[in-house]
Amino acid sequence: MKNPAILSLLLLFGVSACAQNGKSNLTKSASPAIDVEKVVKTEDEWKQVLTKDQYYVLRQQGTEPAFTGKYHDHKGKGVYVCAACGNQLFASETKFRSGTGWPSFYQPISEAQVGTETDRSYGMVRTEVHCAKCGGHLGHIFNDGPQPTGLRYCINSISLDFKGDQ
Repeated sequence: MKNPAILSLLLLFGVSACAQNGKSNLTKSASPAIDVEKVVKTEDEWKQVLTKDQYYVLRQQGTEPAFTGKYHDHKGKGVYVCAACGNQLFASETKFRSGTGWPSFYQPISEAQVGTETDRSYGMVRTEVHCAKCGGHLGHIFNDGPQPTGLRYCINSISLDFKGDQ
C-alpha cells in the first residue's frame, strides 16, 4: 500500500479491533476537576497559526502515519501540551511504549484537560480524544493500556508539543 495515511488507519483499526477482546466500556481515571478556559478561533485563524499538517490533524480529525511522529519514541521528562493552544495534557510519567507507532499515555493530567466523543468514521466506533481548551483532535482512547487505568490514549505527535523539566 503506497498511501501511509491509509496504512496507518488500517493498522489503527487492526490494533483497536484486537484490543476490544470483549471489553466495551472505557473506564475513567480519577483526577481533580479543573476549569479549562476555552480558546475560540475561526478556521482562518487556525490556518494562520498551525502548519498544514497540524491543521489536518488538529482541525480536520486527521491521523499522522504510524512511526513518523517526533514523540512516538520520545523519552524526555516533562509535560506534553496541545500544539494548538498549550493546554497541559499528559505527564511524561504516564507515557508508555504501546508498539502502535503513536505516543501512548494511560491517563491525562486531568480529565478536565481532554474531552471525548464517539467517532463513527471509517466504519468503526471509537472514542475520540480532543483538547478541552481549543477542541483540537488529539487521537483516540482504547481499552488495552496498562494499569492503573487499563486505558491507552493513542495521540498524534503532531497534536503535541513537549515542555521538558527545567
